[in-house]
Amino acid sequence: MPVPLYQAKAEFFRMLGHPVRIRVLELLQSGPMPVRDLLAEIEVEPSALSQQLAVLRRSGMVCSMREGSAVVYELTGGDVADLLWAARRILTEVLAGQNQLLAELREAEVAAR
Repeated sequence: MPVPLYQAKAEFFRMLGHPVRIRVLELLQSGPMPVRDLLAEIEVEPSALSQQLAVLRRSGMVCSMREGSAVVYELTGGDVADLLWAARRILTEVLAGQNQLLAELREAEVAAR
């Protein structure tokens, strides 16, 4: 029996639900990067980065290639970058709304004194 689309989407977003994986995807938006450069940018143990890269590879979000002795990762398509930009826009709107609410609460607190 095929997996319902909503379930597949939930699994997709669950796969994105790790800070190291998000950071890797953000870094790869600017182009392919060797693992050593990813390690320099992301303060995690090499084994932890390797584990997260494997998850991203299995999901099809990134692919890897060998260049000499280095392993280089890149995004598999532009849609990944588009998704990250959409997430940034949504978070900006949410945080702006929260800041507005916070300002209103502070104004009400001052007025109540």
